Amino acid sequence: MKEDLIATIDAWRARGDAVALATVVKTGGATPRPLGAKMIVNARGEFAGSVSGGCVEGAVIEEARRVLKTGKPKLLKYGIADETAWDVGLSCGGMIEVWLEIGSWKLEVGKPGWLDEIERAIELDELCALATIVSGANVGAQMIVYADGRTSGDLGDAALTAQVARDAQRAMEHEMPENRAYGDAEIFIDVFAPKPKLVIFGGVHTAIPLTQFAQTLGFRVTIVDGRERFANRERFPTADEIIVEWPQDALAQIKIDASTYIAILTHDPKFDLPALAALSKTAPPRYIGAMGSRATRAQHFAELRAQGVSEEFLSRVHGPIGLDLGARTPEEIALAIIAEVIAVRYGKKGRRMKDEG
Repeated sequence: MKEDLIATIDAWRARGDAVALATVVKTGGATPRPLGAKMIVNARGEFAGSVSGGCVEGAVIEEARRVLKTGKPKLLKYGIADETAWDVGLSCGGMIEVWLEIGSWKLEVGKPGWLDEIERAIELDELCALATIVSGANVGAQMIVYADGRTSGDLGDAALTAQVARDAQRAMEHEMPENRAYGDAEIFIDVFAPKPKLVIFGGVHTAIPLTQFAQTLGFRVTIVDGRERFANRERFPTADEIIVEWPQDALAQIKIDASTYIAILTHDPKFDLPALAALSKTAPPRYIGAMGSRATRAQHFAELRAQGVSEEFLSRVHGPIGLDLGARTPEEIALAIIAEVIAVRYGKKGRRMKDEG
């Protein structure tokens, strides 16, 4: 959930307004918003966010105000087979299902509502998923699943709860929401991921456009370099953090987790080898990429093996770094790097769209 929506929810709740939350839980054909897209509505008719880029917002707002009155969740369906498709703006042939609920619902009696729990997880940079039964028995039942295996709430059936918890773990691995069928039940697994972090080792020229690209895409960027003339505010005015330390010392100050992406750009064994050796002893980041030719990588890996670094760790290092775009300039190389980061984030291989089967 985006920070601006959370801020609006908090402002509405502070003045006593109940909040209806609309979430896209299924799409098909030409729809402008992805799974998990959200819009919030209050009884005054105020809204924020979007579930369709404008196509069905008016209809959803009216339904949301009804949900706020009844207190009962509702699954809305619009599409080419729906006679209202022309009225709501989906005549392009798309299909969309939107789950409407009140954001103050409780997971269990005496415990915070799921919205409060999700907000707290986001504040703590915890990866989690919310599973909701949107059709079938126990409709509206919800459960939060955390990356470390903890759960909060249940879906009314022990076997179903256990299976969905396992599937939620897989959804969190790729930070992608899913709509899944379990017999007669349709369950939407929504993933709430921490803001991704890109740690760049080496304040070299390529790191400048890479920082800009990453921040545009919502990453928190940290620059690490033991040389202050490379790592400074003049070169990186927008970086979220600059650490002037050698890699092994810098890593002691950085929380490494599944939302962390590492780009080693120094192309210098004095930096590369200590950085990789230190990373082999931390919690595993989502991505590690290291600049350098295949021959350079082979030489560095041989030295790391001699130091006792495991083959399993080395197999996870993307080197040479980036997708093969034919990049030559620092800006093009930075684009190739961030493209590979995005592909890894969503579990893709970075093929051309026309080659996708």
